[in-house]
Amino acid sequence: MKKVLFTFILVLLTAVLAACGGSDKESKGNADNDKSVTLGGSAGPYSDMLNKAIKPALEEKGYKVKIVEFSDYIQPNIALDNGDIDANLFQHSIYLENFSKENDMELTGLISVPTAPMGIYSNKFESVEEIKDGATIAIPNDPVNAARTLLILQDHGLIELDPNAEPLKVSEKDIKTNVKNLVFQPIEAGQLPRAVDSVDLAAVPGNFALAAEMNLLDAILLENMPDRYRNLVTVTTANKDSQLAKDLIEVVEAPEFEEIIDAEFEGFGKPEWMENR
Repeated sequence: MKKVLFTFILVLLTAVLAACGGSDKESKGNADNDKSVTLGGSAGPYSDMLNKAIKPALEEKGYKVKIVEFSDYIQPNIALDNGDIDANLFQHSIYLENFSKENDMELTGLISVPTAPMGIYSNKFESVEEIKDGATIAIPNDPVNAARTLLILQDHGLIELDPNAEPLKVSEKDIKTNVKNLVFQPIEAGQLPRAVDSVDLAAVPGNFALAAEMNLLDAILLENMPDRYRNLVTVTTANKDSQLAKDLIEVVEAPEFEEIIDAEFEGFGKPEWMENR
């Protein structure tokens, strides 16, 4: 009798444990199907792009979307790596590659988006032809943006760079010809919008220009931006093939996305894939 009772209790416990296991699995499945996502962007044009062009399209696909703004270029990747956000939009591929390597993170850019170009601004000259010999130009003091500035100047015939130098890493030492004898004044990129009033020319990255409420089209020269300088929608490498990643790419590739860019982000340079389709 005792043996029968023990067997009955054992079977009952097994059934209860199996039911609990089934409930846990079902609960986990519901969590996996949760479509609440958090996207992060730098304050200004790229959080605006998330809010105006990406969030509404994701919501049409059934997502519940929260946008978080960041005031620097470090926290968005830390938050992504920690899992506090699901994707971010603020950086180009060169920055992403360097940051990931230096901080031992596995992050992947999904797709490039239209990006505010760097511009050469001046309150003294209205065209390249007016630039006087010996004019002072304020340029970013970081290597990546300094290289971008030099490429703009070369594109418009103001300097000639060493043809053997790597284009994305050129610096002042690579200048072979300085047609206008420009005097370079490196300063921190965030200070460049204010420098427009105190120097002859200033090379201002697009995001800083917009943050200072400058009109991109007021630049006397605008960057012909290489795609490696265009900002990316970025996720962790582990999630690069996730459904969210696929939906983000689909949203950015949609004609409606480009229509919003044309209407709301005047002066933004489009990536090659968008120009060539």
